[in-house]
Parts: sequence; structure tokens; C-alpha cells
Amino acid sequence: MARFKLFIEYEGTRYSGWQMQRNAKSVQGKLMDAASKIFKGERADIQGSGRTDAGVHALCQVAHLDVKTMLAPEIIRMKFNDELPADISVLEVEKTDPKFHARHDAKSRSYLYQISKRRAAFGKPFVWWIKDKLSFEKMERASKMFVGMHDYVSFADRDDLEKSTKVLIEDVQLKEEGDLILIRITGSHFLWKMVRRMVGVLVEVGRDKMTDSDIKYFLEHESPTPAKFTAPPSGLFLESVLYGKETRGDDFTSMIKIDSRIKSSTDSFSKKAKR
Repeated sequence: MARFKLFIEYEGTRYSGWQMQRNAKSVQGKLMDAASKIFKGERADIQGSGRTDAGVHALCQVAHLDVKTMLAPEIIRMKFNDELPADISVLEVEKTDPKFHARHDAKSRSYLYQISKRRAAFGKPFVWWIKDKLSFEKMERASKMFVGMHDYVSFADRDDLEKSTKVLIEDVQLKEEGDLILIRITGSHFLWKMVRRMVGVLVEVGRDKMTDSDIKYFLEHESPTPAKFTAPPSGLFLESVLYGKETRGDDFTSMIKIDSRIKSSTDSFSKKAKR
């Protein structure tokens, strides 16, 4: 049995999320279907670095594949892409240590969120269009409230309440890029819907309907309020998963080319972690 490390991108619009679910279409399920065709007669298992919500995208999800095969990593990559639908792509495959675990060995993860300040004809699946005028300065200042170790019980979904809700947020960055507001959140791990609720609260700050004090309260007291402002999944992307001493590039430009009038550069915004 060999173990391989997979780097995967996907558009999550048509899927119930990464994780396989009964009677639902998932990214993991599509990969497993492809594996069953590639490695006929051999048992294969694919485990990701973490789940993404329904409708959430990934610029670089990491997974490990266990299978008995003599195929070279590049051949495995090509065979997966021959079997997968167009909205899922295996970017790279490399043989890895049998003890490597995509989820347990991850040191940090970064998510990107994309807000459009105008109606975009081609970008609806990849942005959250907000009609109201937002104060970028207030959002940027408020975002720093999240940095550090905090209890995110107010930002967690009910399914996460049985485990620890403490999360270390390493950094939150905001940038205006043309008609977009880009938000990058890096942390040790994330609770289900946590990032979308962080973004939703920052948007309320930008609308002048919340303040830094509200965020401070949510981090110190359990509150149902952030759930009411959960941002839609369309604007959210899993950017990168880092292991060991890997580092992520700091380039901060648009993620997705949503039309010719919104400046973009997927390559520069999401350079894969240096390995």
C-alpha cells in the first residue's frame, strides 16, 4: 500500500461540500468514484485536510490517497483528470511518507473571501455582491479583533459544539482590488461556517451596523447573533493548507476572473505553498 499527496482545486457550486454524504454529491465522492475506475480491483481511500461547506470552492485542497499501485504520480494525476468532471481538477500528485496525514499533519489553513461591490454578470458563483456601501477602513480595523487565540463558540455551528471551539487565528488581511474586497483569514483550523460568519460580521461593521465592541462581545460571550449574518458560500475559497515549515506567498490580488472589468489574477493571489 502506497500513500500519495494530492493537490486539488474545485468549484464547489454543484456539491454538498468536500465530505462524502449519503444521497448527496460531494467532491470526495467524485474522487472516490474516479479512483475505483483507475485502480480496478484495488481498495483506495482518499482523506482531505478538512471539510468545506456546500458551495464553497478550493484553490488548493490537500488530500492523501492510499492505494496499492505501481503507477507513477504523474500518471495517477492524468488518470484522475480523465475521470473527473470539469469542475474538479487534480493539480499535482506526489508520493509521500506512509505516516503523512492530510488533516492531522496540517499546521495552518488559509481561506479567501471575495466580495463584489457591484453586480457582476459572470461572477455570481464566486462572489458575494453587496449593494450597500461598505467602509473598508472600519472592516480592516475590526478584522484585527479576530487575531489570536479566542473561543469561537458564537461563530460555530451546532454540529461543532461538542468539541473545543477555541481557534488560533494567525492573521486576517483585507485589500480592495478594483470592485472587489478581498479577505484572507489564516488559522490553525476552522469550525463549520466559522469563516463565513466572521465575514458576515465584518460586513455588518462595514455597513455601520456593528462595531469593534460587538466583535469583542461575541468572542467573550456566547451569542446567536453571528449566525444571522452568515455570508453565502459562493465567495469562499480554501486557499492553502500548510505543513511543517512550508510558507505561503503574500501576494494579494484578485482570486477569480469574474469578468473583463474586474481585475483578477488567480496565479498571483493563490500561489501554492512552497514545499
